[in-house]
Amino acid sequence: MPRLILLCGLPGAGKTTLARQIESDLSALRLCPDEWLEGLGASLFDEYLRARVETLQWELAQRVLALGSSVVLENGFWGRSERDAIRSAARALGTRVELRFLDAPAEELWRRIELRNQEDRWRAHPIRLEQLEEWARMLEAPDAAELALFDGPE
Repeated sequence: MPRLILLCGLPGAGKTTLARQIESDLSALRLCPDEWLEGLGASLFDEYLRARVETLQWELAQRVLALGSSVVLENGFWGRSERDAIRSAARALGTRVELRFLDAPAEELWRRIELRNQEDRWRAHPIRLEQLEEWARMLEAPDAAELALFDGPE
């Protein structure tokens, strides 16, 4: 049975690392908005374009799920309403839906981001500490009650 796996967490939490592992283990389609934005030569901070890319990726994900394959979305899913909407839509397709919340202390997130900022692909758009702090305030971390609404890993 195909499954949709949502990766929730802030930058530096390990979403891409986990997504690549799941992609390999399950032969799943991995969709990463940052990679598409980068491929388009766009700013990773262009919120309008990011929303468009995420919409296109969700449309593709639904088609892939309907064809019987699994999908990993590494959007971050910071808001509860977004997670609820995706879960409901995927369930309407008859798909199992998992939520993996990746959490790490702020100091560890910043350590990882500082290392990533030194990579060539991130030099043009480095993440600043102030941004990470702002995003941390925006994150609606899933609680136990919400996590119980999702399927567990097989």
